[in-house]
Amino acid sequence: MIDDMTAGRLLSMLLLLQTRGRLSAGQLAEELGVSVRTAYRDLARLQAAGVPLYAETGQHGGYQLVEGYRTRLTGLSGGEARALFLAGLPAPAADLGLAEEVAAARLKLLAALPAELRDEAARTAAVFHLDAPGWYQEAQVQPFLTLLMDAVVAQRVVDAEYRRWRAPQEVRRVLHPYGLVLKSGVWYLVAASGAGKVSTYRVAQLRRVVVTPQQFQRPGGFDLAAHWHAYLADFEARRFTGEAVIRLSPQGRERLADLADQAVLRAVEQTAGEPGPDGWVRATIPIENVRHACQELLRFGADVEVIGPEPLRQALADIVRELATRYA
Repeated sequence: MIDDMTAGRLLSMLLLLQTRGRLSAGQLAEELGVSVRTAYRDLARLQAAGVPLYAETGQHGGYQLVEGYRTRLTGLSGGEARALFLAGLPAPAADLGLAEEVAAARLKLLAALPAELRDEAARTAAVFHLDAPGWYQEAQVQPFLTLLMDAVVAQRVVDAEYRRWRAPQEVRRVLHPYGLVLKSGVWYLVAASGAGKVSTYRVAQLRRVVVTPQQFQRPGGFDLAAHWHAYLADFEARRFTGEAVIRLSPQGRERLADLADQAVLRAVEQTAGEPGPDGWVRATIPIENVRHACQELLRFGADVEVIGPEPLRQALADIVRELATRYA
């Protein structure tokens, strides 16, 4: 008798062999998180169940399915069926020019599912909708996104012109595109320059893109998700160059989640002392620079007071005096 865990592992093994071709017992064991001995035992179970599986010996040997063999998706759980229909979300697919292909794939997947899972997947698709951009943001024009997707997949070198924030603003780059990332409704290209440095480019800031016939080899160990998480952590660490000590009114603290970013919100939660007799609290927050901090803190109006540093306090006082003169 095979338990549910073993059955799920056997199905995963079968799908791995179906999608990747020849794999050794060691490779299967690593993918499934089991011992090589367990992998051999599972391979024998598949063969005993009538799966047309054969082994080839030698340095590049391994196990593979007889050519042309395919299994239907009959081993999905309800949760897995729901997850598959959430994975093909329409808006990012439309950005990439794949809306029709995703719709067709969903129909084929739906037809392959057993009746009970088909109903559950259809219900899931009907009650979830992704709207990736943040509030008050217009959808960005992305004329080069499809070209970049083709270049990423085909591993072709891209000749691009890019508009950046610092001078010189208009720059030309020859890039090896490693991947595309959708973050809060904004597409980013992760690519290596000719010098091998991996950088991030906002796709909407690209002014010209030419996909060349020249191919490149993406590093075998490159992990796009891991690189992106490391990039975000590094960006967060470099973004803040100083700190400010502030006092917040009760109303200011209530509005904090709507007016400040998560780093400031966390800092107030971690550093705020007990409220004083007037209900105000004192906290230390990170700041990028004086100019940016003025813009952010002015959102709070009279519900915030800067204690220090003095240059920030003075800059805010100058702005307030100018506003008072203008509106007097």
